[in-house]
This record gives sequence, structure tokens and C-alpha cells, in this order.
Amino acid sequence: MTIQADLSDGYAPGGAPGPGAPTPGPADPPPTHPLYSRLDPRHLPSRPVRAPRRAPGRAPGRAQRRAQRRAPRLAPVPAPPLRLTPAALRRVLAGGAVLVVGLWLVQAEPSVRLDALFATLAHLSGLLAGYGILVMLLLMARVPAVEHGVGADRLARWHALGGRHVLTLCLAHTVFALCGYAAHTGTDVLDAAVGLMGYPGLAAATVGTVLLAAVGVTSARTARRRLRHETWRAVHLLTYVSAALAFAHQLSGPDLAGGPVAVWLWTLLHTTVGTLLVWYRLVVPVRQALRHGLRVTEVRTEGPDVVSVVMRGVGLDALRAEPGQFFRWRFLHRRLWRTALPFSLSAPVRDDTLRITVKACGDHTRRIRRLRPGVRVLATGPFGALTAHLRTRRKVLLLAGGVGITPMRALFESLPGGPGDLTLLYRAGSAAQLVLREELERIAAARGAALHYLLGPSDGPFDPLAPRALRNLVPDLVEHDVYLCGPPGMSSAAAAALERAGVPAGRIHSEQFTF
Repeated sequence: MTIQADLSDGYAPGGAPGPGAPTPGPADPPPTHPLYSRLDPRHLPSRPVRAPRRAPGRAPGRAQRRAQRRAPRLAPVPAPPLRLTPAALRRVLAGGAVLVVGLWLVQAEPSVRLDALFATLAHLSGLLAGYGILVMLLLMARVPAVEHGVGADRLARWHALGGRHVLTLCLAHTVFALCGYAAHTGTDVLDAAVGLMGYPGLAAATVGTVLLAAVGVTSARTARRRLRHETWRAVHLLTYVSAALAFAHQLSGPDLAGGPVAVWLWTLLHTTVGTLLVWYRLVVPVRQALRHGLRVTEVRTEGPDVVSVVMRGVGLDALRAEPGQFFRWRFLHRRLWRTALPFSLSAPVRDDTLRITVKACGDHTRRIRRLRPGVRVLATGPFGALTAHLRTRRKVLLLAGGVGITPMRALFESLPGGPGDLTLLYRAGSAAQLVLREELERIAAARGAALHYLLGPSDGPFDPLAPRALRNLVPDLVEHDVYLCGPPGMSSAAAAALERAGVPAGRIHSEQFTF
């Protein structure tokens, strides 16, 4: 096991930066983080100079008007991007569920008859299942305010959990409807199923339920491991067909029998979600591709099975990509164009250039090494919430494992901080597995930041991510915000160790890209 001490000790804070590192000195843009704007008055925005008052009723002269036209205008300060917090999104979704239950209560007719009881339970489960499908689609609509505030990994987990609940509600709706019809007609369940198929919209509902079940089965962890990504994605797109069939069934069935207001509200919900899906999953990516013209300019080797892909486009500042975020990349190259791959930026956006750093761990990532300059790229994004807006403390610890160093490297360069405010811990099996090492060391030297390499096998006798080891490396650990990115096992173990070391869970910020 090798633990390398703070590499900034042997460098002057004004040392020469390397490729991709910031150039220290007066030319640096001032930090924009609100913590530092309060700490240093030099970083506060300057007040605009007021024009001298003129006497009332007196128009400005020609010379004064010319001077006003020639005076430099202050550049408009861009508004911060809108972000919906996880708690706010949960409240919105819960409020929608309450409204659905209210819609059911308005239509419910109290009765002690068994068939009526089954029927009203079938109506409730059907409405909730339809609402659940809309929620699943909304979570994956890639709405920027939701993606940047909640985080793509959390949205994917909520989507998967919601899928299980929706399938359960669909099954409950089917069972209650069968039992209610059988009790009403005095027949058995099999005859009731045959009789129900004669009702309008029941065939569509049956097909939609079967398609949704197929999506759920192929999304199970054991099944997904055996399927190619393209196959899983093609099956997963059947969710849209299932949602459309369920909507048709509900419009023609008794679930919305309360009148035109209920039908209007239900149609409005489906129209809104459908518009968001078409806009952010289809229109926005096509518009970005046409506007920015992104192409590969360089593919360089960074280490064993690791390459960096540098891409250049036009007007990339309009993307407002932040360090720590990722894009979904579609390389228009043979055997790669069909799949959009999620990779985080490994350097801040600069001079209309984007860079990702990729480790070969599958068929698609191995093919990326064979890309040539000039290949066109469709980039959708940015996505992710692992950005500077999560920061609540002056001191920050960046903890990376393996190729998870890529978003940490971008944050290491860009997060505001003075000497001693930033610490990067990089976990790897050996020195040969360290990625972007020279850049990290030059950034640490230029910024006076601490950089530690934690080397050794994961099953070794000493765990460098144990609570005591972390406190030894970072004595004031509990005063830090922690940004964490790495393999799932390492991230889970590190988060648990950080909590045992005294770091509150709310100050441990992580994002997984294995969904």
C-alpha cells in the first residue's frame, strides 16, 4: 500500500501549470461561488456607475448623448439555472397522487355490495397506475431543471422503483376488475375474463399491460446483464406504446366516468408529459447537433485501456455545462452510432472544446479508442447534479476511485478555493492505473491544494478509506463537503466510512453512472 503525501508541499503556489490547468495570476477570472464572494470584497461584482442627475425639463446635449453611446455597457449577468430539489419533486409527485385519489373520491359511489366494492377498488388502482406511468415518463424526460437539481442517478433509481409499483397497481387493477365482474354476473373468473374482453378499450389495456410486463422483466437485474444494451433499450421504448394504450383504455372505460372535467384534466396531464418528452428527448438534441457541429479532434492515450477524446464545436458556451456534469454521447461511427453513452467531462469547457476520458470496459468503450479526427458527435446534455451548487462549506474533499476521477478532475480545477481549501484523494489499485496524473499534480501545485494517492488492492490488509485513515489524511474532515465518484462498491463503502468518521450524510455528494 502506498499513500503519497500532499504533492503541493514541494511546489510554489505560482508554479507553471500544465495542459488543461488554470494559469495563475491576475488574468484569472474571480471565483463566482457565493461563499467566496462574501469572504473577499475583491470578488464582489462592481457597482455600476450612476449617470449624473440632470435638471428637470432639460434634455441632454449632443455631446452628452454621444458620450453615453460610446460608454461601455455592462455585460448582462446570466441568471442561475433553475433547479428542482429532490424534496420539491417528491412533494409535487405526492401532490399529484393526492389529486388522483381526490378524482377517484369524487366519482366513487358508496355501496356495501361486493361487486361495487371490487369495482371502486379497480377504478382507484387503475387511476394510480395511469398516473404512475406518467411519473415514470416524466422522470426520464430529461427536463434540465429536474436533471440538474435531482441528479440523473437518483431519477433512474426512482424510475426503476416506480416501475415496480406501476406493475403491482396494474396487476391489482386487473384482479379487482375480474373479481368485480364475476361477482356482478355470478360467473367464475375465467368466464368473467372472456366477458370483459367485449368492453371497449379492454383489448388495448390487455396489450398495454403485456408490453409493460415485458419491459419490467427485461429491466430486472439478472435479465439486463444478459441483454445487449440496444436490445434492452428497444424493449424499454415499448413503455411509450403501453402508456398510449392505457390512456385510450381510460378514456373509453369507467375510470374517468366522472364527467368532462375529469377527462379534460387527464388529457392535460398526458399532453404535458408527452410535450416534455418530445421537446427534450427529440427536438433539443437535434437542435444542439445542428447548432454546435461537434466533431472529434483528437484521441490520446492516458493509460492502460484509457483514452481521452477531445471534441470541438461552435458556441459551446450556450450549453452552460458545469464541471462535474456529463453528456450522453453518440459517435456517428460504424458500430457506435446506435448507442448514446454517458460520460462525464474530464475538464471544464474551454475554447469551444469538450473532453471526456474513457476506460475500455466493454464493446462500445473499446471501439471509442479507434475513433479518428473528424467523426461527428451528437451530444445530449448536460446532465447531473454533482456540481459546485451543492457546496455548503469552504473546505471541500474530492474522493475518486478508478475512472471516477474524470468529474473530480474538472471540479479540482474549477472549484473556488484558496490554499488548503481543496483536497483530492484518488483511490487506485496501483500507480499504473492512475489517470490524468500529471494534470492533477500540476493543478495541485498551481492552486496549493492537497493531493493524495491511495494505492493498493481492494482486498488488501489495510483499508485507506477506513474512518481512522480518512481522519489521519484530512484531520478536519468533519468541516468538509465531500464529492464522491467511483465504482458502486467503492462509493458505498466510502460513503459509509465518511458517515462513521463524522461527516453528515447531507454533505456527502455522489452520483453513479451505472444505470
